[in-house]
Amino acid sequence: MGEVSAEITLKNGADIILAQKGHIPEQNIRSLTVTALVDTGATTLVISENLRKKLDLAIVGTRTVTLAGGSKASCNVTEPVQICWKDRTSSVRAWVMPDEDEVLLGVIPLEEMDLIVDPVNRSLAGAHGDEMMGRIK
Repeated sequence: MGEVSAEITLKNGADIILAQKGHIPEQNIRSLTVTALVDTGATTLVISENLRKKLDLAIVGTRTVTLAGGSKASCNVTEPVQICWKDRTSSVRAWVMPDEDEVLLGVIPLEEMDLIVDPVNRSLAGAHGDEMMGRIK
């Protein structure tokens, strides 16, 4: 099938809440636009320690994860980070892999944003076209 990448914007979830409550201006929400490898074998969002620091995401715990090769590793888990792709968003706790430089976009945020991998065009697509299903309006 080949690799599928997507440009996503990551935003500090705590900053979003502070901005919604009027405690900080919206332009002060820390965010970065990155290219993520869409990995249907990954559970959630995986980021590097460097990216965690740039977004100033707090560590809220640790987790033992199984890597692609089957080995186990411990990683930190962050406070929520908002993932934005086009007009869709998902908020998840990111898993931080200290030696990982690549951002991985896993199945939980893909499902929440109602996205599928289009293997022909090697891109993301809405599972139900342009309208996101399951959205509460």
